[in-house]
Amino acid sequence: MPSTTTETVKPVAHEVVLIEGDGIGPEIAAAVRLIFEAAAAPVRWTPAIAGGRAFAAGVATGVPAETVDAIERARLVLKAPLETPVGHGGKSANVTLRKLFEMYANIRPVKELAGITTPFSGRGIDMVIVRENVEDLYAGIEHMQTPDTAQALKLITRRGSAKIARAAYELARREGRSRVTAVHKANILKLTEGLFKRTVEAVGAGYPDITTDHMIVDACAHKLVVAPEQIDVAVMTNMNGDILSDLAAGLVGGLGLAASANIGDHAAMFEAVHGSAPDIAGRGLANPTAFLQAGLMLLRHLGEARAAARIEAALALTLSEGRVLTGDLARGKVEAASTMAFAEAVAANLERVDPASLPETAATAEAEAALAPALPDRITVTTREDVGFDLFFEVETADPAALGAEITALAEGSPFRLKHLSNRGTAIWPGAVSRTELTPHWRARFVRRADAAAGFDDAAALALIGKVGARHRWMHVEKLLVTDGADGFSRDQGEA
Repeated sequence: MPSTTTETVKPVAHEVVLIEGDGIGPEIAAAVRLIFEAAAAPVRWTPAIAGGRAFAAGVATGVPAETVDAIERARLVLKAPLETPVGHGGKSANVTLRKLFEMYANIRPVKELAGITTPFSGRGIDMVIVRENVEDLYAGIEHMQTPDTAQALKLITRRGSAKIARAAYELARREGRSRVTAVHKANILKLTEGLFKRTVEAVGAGYPDITTDHMIVDACAHKLVVAPEQIDVAVMTNMNGDILSDLAAGLVGGLGLAASANIGDHAAMFEAVHGSAPDIAGRGLANPTAFLQAGLMLLRHLGEARAAARIEAALALTLSEGRVLTGDLARGKVEAASTMAFAEAVAANLERVDPASLPETAATAEAEAALAPALPDRITVTTREDVGFDLFFEVETADPAALGAEITALAEGSPFRLKHLSNRGTAIWPGAVSRTELTPHWRARFVRRADAAAGFDDAAALALIGKVGARHRWMHVEKLLVTDGADGFSRDQGEA
């Protein structure tokens, strides 16, 4: 006889790696866990460590193998702030996690929150900053070329630019947004930032329903202050995105309220964007809102839109009523509440949320096109040719003319001639007297002689480098590539 008992089927819990982090991390993690448990959010936590605790245990990367294994299995991470060595020591564990799992898209929603008053309140700010997350200067390839000259390589690839561009357009389409703005510095960095801009525009051509425009990064910083409501979706390179996303967070209440997602094809990590705040750690003063917002992004990524909306509504009630607020929000208006007291207030307000106001749960968000964008074909060229090379070398001199004559003489008899010498990007020799302050860091641009045999002679180039190296310490060399008649190298200021 069939049973007449109606059983409640519990939703399947999603395994999520929880990294409690450093400083205030354990406190805000405990607060978010309390709220998730009160909401019966279908999440099963797997604790893991990274950052300060890992560095202290001798893990040079700040990310133990056990944590990597856990993320490989779960593919989902909710991460509290991690300590990062500043100016010395190991790599950032945050960056290591993003790069290990190729989390190429950093998504930063910027939207006004109920009950949070700022000078920009009421402006209708509702934008998303989409930041490329693994390339650019954050590849972290640096060298001390001389004792007082440091170099960082800014790496921008067409493939990486295409992936982040497609992620931005898919996000815009999914959220019903109408405009994607490519933010860049292509007016100065014509090759790196220029490649990014051109690639975004090429990808945008496949989205005729979405308007594509572009903006120089400094103009965008200005726009964010004078008319932030005019920005919809802004996509940008790594460092530009790092800076402008923090600026944008300040418009709607600051980093203490901001969250971000780091999305890749193999894993997704959600985090508060503020630091570990060691000065207030362990005192119950931290505001868990940013970490809770990261948790809501996680739930929506999982397709648990209903659970996310319920918690978000309870958070809005807590903030708008303003009776239980942490010190950074209370500001003398009410007695400051502790981290856990604020979390308990949000949890209690869950019961006041009208179930009829909540959206139905989406099936899943893991198959969204932004997670695995179709990549365009690699660029093809008809012709490509190495026409010379730049040699960077070290010498202390106050006489550029003598140096130019010396290097010119060394190149005699080779297929290459010295075109010019530059110092810190300014052409110094030959030409008029320059008032540029000279450093010991020089660049010699050698180009193939008109009467030289076709093709690039590697052996002759190495021999010439050896001749220069016998007199002056050289530290870096770059071939000069021309593709389809277009120079693949920059020109110095004042170069003829």
